[in-house]
Amino acid sequence: MGESVMVGEGGVLVESGQRIESEGWPARSLLGGLPEPERTELLNLGTRTRFEAGAVLLREGMRDQHALLLLSGLTKVTATVENGESSLLAVRAAGDTVGEMAALAGAPRSATVTACGPLTAQVLPSGALHGLLLRRPQISIALTGLVADRLRWANRRRLDFRGYPTKVRLARLLVELAAAYGSPGRGGVVIGCRLTQPELATLVGAAETTIHKVLRDLREEGLVETGYRATTVRDMPRLRLLADLQSARP
Repeated sequence: MGESVMVGEGGVLVESGQRIESEGWPARSLLGGLPEPERTELLNLGTRTRFEAGAVLLREGMRDQHALLLLSGLTKVTATVENGESSLLAVRAAGDTVGEMAALAGAPRSATVTACGPLTAQVLPSGALHGLLLRRPQISIALTGLVADRLRWANRRRLDFRGYPTKVRLARLLVELAAAYGSPGRGGVVIGCRLTQPELATLVGAAETTIHKVLRDLREEGLVETGYRATTVRDMPRLRLLADLQSARP
């Protein structure tokens, strides 16, 4: 594995030659779904780098073509809409990749990726990533599946817009975020990435004032607790019932 110093927006700290434990990756992530030999080879590709909270890992419109493999922490994926406002598209966590579309297609960045807190990532040069995917078709298949899952997630959000009121849409989103990125904590499942009310409004397709009211209702009903840095799901069974997911697998 190479060693280098990378300087990024928002502050980047060097981290090279350090070992990140490969156990415990989320099952739905790229690293969590790979067999050990493929996962080890992927983890040994590129340069390991530490980013501070608020650092911009990738910027929309840029033509750099490396990808990033997140080894710890959480990121927000945002894009600029026609009126110049920034819109939250997704959250990515340890075990996921970001920037793979530009790395594989050679196109400009379609979104900006920002660190929610301190995190470590493996910087994967485009050429090295291409070579690895040719040598290890199982990684290529897993990465394709990951991209397909993201498209399905986006399609579910669009269907939710048409089929459910705002309160149910927000409940469905919180259940998915808790399942993908939550961790057990005091009082429930903690979603560690702080999402602002405007960001939640973007993800569920609602006005910010409506989200404010719905969150207040969810807090008063004892379903969630919101804080400065995290949202805690306090009663997952009842939240799933509200989300019309009572028959789905937790």
